[in-house]
Amino acid sequence: MTLHRATLVVVVIAGCMSVGCISSMVDSYSGEDIAGDVRANGLPAQGRVLKIWETGVRINNNPVVGFLLEIHAEGMEPYEAETKALISILWIPRIQPGEILPMKYDPDDPSRVALDIYEDQR
Repeated sequence: MTLHRATLVVVVIAGCMSVGCISSMVDSYSGEDIAGDVRANGLPAQGRVLKIWETGVRINNNPVVGFLLEIHAEGMEPYEAETKALISILWIPRIQPGEILPMKYDPDDPSRVALDIYEDQR
């Protein structure tokens, strides 16, 4: 392998590792690291928005919003949980306190909740 080709391989590997790190960091800041797992493996519920707040994080100019929710799940007493989610700036007027949103929750840890609205945004 020539020096030029070896250098190119190192640059490509470093670039791929950087993309993975950045993706992981974005998921952590947006809450998607937990939310993706909860949406994939959780049970359906409804969440009434009690409070929203800005987290100070924006991804592609869309805000990551913090939520305090009252969760209503079958067979459980209503309870409160917090989560955060990347919300399209166009959806902010629609997601305000009092709004009922589809959710999923982790049956092993009901405090882990995620909005289940992303199919509706397409």
